[in-house]
Amino acid sequence: MSRLSEAQFHHLVDQTQRQVEDAYDDSGLDLDLENAGGVLTIKFDNGSQVILSRQPPLVQLWVAARSGGYHFDWDGQNWICDSSSETLGALLVRVTLEQTGESVALPGL
Repeated sequence: MSRLSEAQFHHLVDQTQRQVEDAYDDSGLDLDLENAGGVLTIKFDNGSQVILSRQPPLVQLWVAARSGGYHFDWDGQNWICDSSSETLGALLVRVTLEQTGESVALPGL
């Protein structure tokens, strides 16, 4: 795992959250996106949510979904789940399908 400075970490999370927002905006899914205080909430039309939040003390990006909570470390190229080794993009595709029954493409994640 690459050790990031606090500034690098915040920049990287901001960039990642923008990528996630753009990908979901372009997906055609019926959803709302809210980004406030460093927390990105994806609200699907069925009432379920996926939440991405930064954890600066741990230098991690956390994802909360119906199926559980996931903690991601930056490996220098990708956000990798510390329990499953899944990339952030793969996890978001999976939980979106689980929660909505809809497929989503998340290029670059």
